[in-house]
Amino acid sequence: MEQQEDQKLTHTVELLKECGNGCQMAQKSVKQVRSFVTDEKLSDLLESYGEKHSQLEKEVVAMLGKHGSSEDDPPQMALMGAWMSVEMGMLMHPNDQEAAKKMMDGCNMGIQSVSEYVNKYPDAEEEAHDLAKRLIKVEEDFMEEMKAFV
Repeated sequence: MEQQEDQKLTHTVELLKECGNGCQMAQKSVKQVRSFVTDEKLSDLLESYGEKHSQLEKEVVAMLGKHGSSEDDPPQMALMGAWMSVEMGMLMHPNDQEAAKKMMDGCNMGIQSVSEYVNKYPDAEEEAHDLAKRLIKVEEDFMEEMKAFV
């Protein structure tokens, strides 16, 4: 029984850390792209979704703390890959359409990654699953709103 509880805790922490990584990556990408954006409505949407990710990240940190853990930084290779993808795309096509496309790409990757962890850790605590599902919903909504700018 104790082993099951340990596994549940481990899986809960792993799911929360993946959510935290996703929130951090989203915030970094939003900040990076916003410097290229000229459309005020798009800029406002980016800011709004950056704030939504920031709020979710705060919840992740609080939940991790409750479980005696802390947030990790996203893997360096993932950060570098995301930065390079955004930077190269924006340098080649410095326009609002490209910014929206890059955000949609990021949303898609986030949805896939967090969904994978939700499925990988079905025994994680319900609170962690709820947060992960809310993050996925934010990503889906963000992607939907970016379609207007493509």
